[in-house]
Amino acid sequence: MLQRVQPRVENPRYGQLIIGPPGSGKTTYCNEAYKFYKELGRQVGVVNLDPGNDNMSYQPVVNVMELITVEDCMEHMQLGPNGALMHCAEYLEQHFEDWLLPALRKLSATHNYFLFDCPGQVELYTHHTAMARVFERLERERYNLVTVNLIDSHYCSEPAKFIATLLMALNTMMRMSLPHVNVLSKADLLRKHESKLHFNVDYYTDVLDLKYLLEKLDDDPTMRKHQKLNEAICSMVEDYALVSFKLLDAFSTDSMLRLRNHIDKANGYVYKAGEEQTVNSLLACAVGAETEAMRQQRDIEPYTNQQ
Repeated sequence: MLQRVQPRVENPRYGQLIIGPPGSGKTTYCNEAYKFYKELGRQVGVVNLDPGNDNMSYQPVVNVMELITVEDCMEHMQLGPNGALMHCAEYLEQHFEDWLLPALRKLSATHNYFLFDCPGQVELYTHHTAMARVFERLERERYNLVTVNLIDSHYCSEPAKFIATLLMALNTMMRMSLPHVNVLSKADLLRKHESKLHFNVDYYTDVLDLKYLLEKLDDDPTMRKHQKLNEAICSMVEDYALVSFKLLDAFSTDSMLRLRNHIDKANGYVYKAGEEQTVNSLLACAVGAETEAMRQQRDIEPYTNQQ
């Protein structure tokens, strides 16, 4: 008589891949997110995958700088900063099985939620393939991953930079092939740049009709000669209709809660018993349908003077 085989239930593991250009606030976010998720009761740890990150404000549970550093590559291989960082990414990929994976497996009893602080060189995600292959192998190890792409919100104040940001975000989303959340970081500083914004903040977060942004580009004689190229870029971004942004003030509990909701939906995190009670004790979190007025009040107004 056949015996019924009991399905094996594995402890699920989750991860945020924190990427973004240098200065976008990745390390700050990792530090604040670690404290935030720890307070929620998650078994969280920060993994530093940036071999040039010598200014960490957190204590990583795994640190790639114990394997290789940009400084050592530049010194011993006579490489520049960019070449050294690419070599480090390739070296990490080569030592995934004998270094990174064993280091993560040692933490399986104490951690199941990881914040991966990744290098800031955008070429690693838009052109190079080593980091993408590292992430792919983590997926094969049953890590439920989401890419969190941090971009400094001050880029909204310059149309040319914002369009370049859209193209970079779309390229990264297509090449990474992972659940993806684009974030405008340092949103608490938007009030400082609000006078330079040509449109309301939700125009930039929702990536609304880009023809209006093209008109602003035409006001710049330098950009006007690239009109057809700019039109083609905007048309491509709109055709894919994939790029939108969430606002983030990493030092605001309310802002972190709302971003957490989007990230948890993206990587399929299932709340453990008691977490929502902890959330409610921190701050009431919006659940269910919201009117547009409520969304504006929660998502936009805290970062602008539109009170």
